[in-house]
Amino acid sequence: MADDRPVPLDEYPVHQVPLSMKHMATGDRNAYDRCIFHILDYKGRALLILGLGVYPNVGVIDAYATLRTGDSLHAVRASDALGEDRMRLEVGPLRIEVEEPLGRLRLVSRDDSLSYDLTWTADFPALWEPHHLQRRGDRLTLEGRRFVQAGSVEGFVRAGGEEFRVTAGEWTGTRDRSWGVRPIPGEEGGRLAEEHPTEGFHWIWCPVRFEDRFLMVIVQEDADGYRTLNDATLVRPGHRDRQLGWPQPEITYRSGTRHPERALVHLGDPRKPQELEVEILTSSPLALGAGYPPADDWQHGTWRGRGWTDRRTYDLTEAHPLAGYGVTDHAARFRLDGRVGHGIFEHGSFGRHDPSGFTDFNSVAP
Repeated sequence: MADDRPVPLDEYPVHQVPLSMKHMATGDRNAYDRCIFHILDYKGRALLILGLGVYPNVGVIDAYATLRTGDSLHAVRASDALGEDRMRLEVGPLRIEVEEPLGRLRLVSRDDSLSYDLTWTADFPALWEPHHLQRRGDRLTLEGRRFVQAGSVEGFVRAGGEEFRVTAGEWTGTRDRSWGVRPIPGEEGGRLAEEHPTEGFHWIWCPVRFEDRFLMVIVQEDADGYRTLNDATLVRPGHRDRQLGWPQPEITYRSGTRHPERALVHLGDPRKPQELEVEILTSSPLALGAGYPPADDWQHGTWRGRGWTDRRTYDLTEAHPLAGYGVTDHAARFRLDGRVGHGIFEHGSFGRHDPSGFTDFNSVAP
């Protein structure tokens, strides 16, 4: 018989529906609530990506951390049964402590293969991203609410016999919090998927931290270039957020791939156009180690039993075919209006995309 007693979070006046905080307001198995952090240095030596998520309707909590250094990608993943204390953000050796909501968080890994102890401090207010909806036919497959934020990071990261001292003047940390409904392994395919195939998907998600301002750019397009998600917002403390119109990206891909080597994003209204220059420093495919589709060794929300922890190192000089069909996060240096910034150029392009000249899933840059 299921234990349906109140949980600790029920003590707080945070309820949105007449249910215990143990339960979601939706019965959709794909309900989720999670976060991702990107920690990068300004020279492109290291890119640490870490996150934690809960999947209440399948009873799973999991977390991951990956570190790209040189041609190696170190990864630690952990999964467990979701307990009653939702304010304890810890799975195996991986932990996130909210020391000051929206202000300061501590990020910890106690695993010998990839360890870190970092304090992330907000330098800019959190920014809502556009409400995100996707359907396959009439079936709602994704509905997410997200905010993004940039800050300073201090502490250390160790892996592969190497240690990095993380300092606020030489590293940047961006983060994203999202919740809602998003496909996890086991989502139905069958005739629905056959009758509504995905022809193409083109995605850019780009948080950039400058010394005195924060820029967020999002672009999602279908195969024919129809835009389903669009945002370009500049945040400056003490000022009203500034909308920079309809971003128009120009991406230069490595020949024979869809791997971006650089990009130029046109921003602003016609009266004052601006150009965001993107210089790729290092890259980390989210399908390797981080549990994003189409990973074949572990994906978020997968039941692995109690107390599961997995460690591995990927050699990025070897071919990893699945990585090309997933989103890749690129640590990048940015230039805008005479300013230099750093952040993430997250990009995925699969299938047909008419504006880029890609004709099908096998099409690549000349």
